[in-house]
Amino acid sequence: MPTTPPAPSTIRTLPSWLLGRAAARGRSLVAEALAGEGLKMWHHVVLAAVADLGPLAQAELGRSVVLDPKDMVGVLNDLQADGFVDRAPDPKDRRKNAITITAEGKRLLARCTRAAERANGELLAPLSADERARFLEMLTRISGVTEEGAPGGR
Repeated sequence: MPTTPPAPSTIRTLPSWLLGRAAARGRSLVAEALAGEGLKMWHHVVLAAVADLGPLAQAELGRSVVLDPKDMVGVLNDLQADGFVDRAPDPKDRRKNAITITAEGKRLLARCTRAAERANGELLAPLSADERARFLEMLTRISGVTEEGAPGGR
């Protein structure tokens, strides 16, 4: 397991510092795994959200993943140019675009999901199966993330 430079003793015992280090390591492992599939982290997040929630308006998609509208446009432009999502006028409000995932986007998402799971398996490798389950339950409780995925619910 890679190590990080030592931090002052008063810092390295703080749960917030330890969680930050674990999160940084996890992001690095997942980013590397996604890069192997040709995808960046935000592209994966947006593609997964479209698969879960779509079709949905671009602005609603941005709010659901907490991504700045300017950044959302760039991510969607990339995903659409590669054929992973479609934009079409929203049937409920023709002034808005509805975003949907394509068949190729679903195939890419499935590959990326497996790659992210492998990376997270590497992150949690030092833990037993029981420890992993308890750890994930505790992380969920302290993160404030609900089962619906949004802080505090929908």
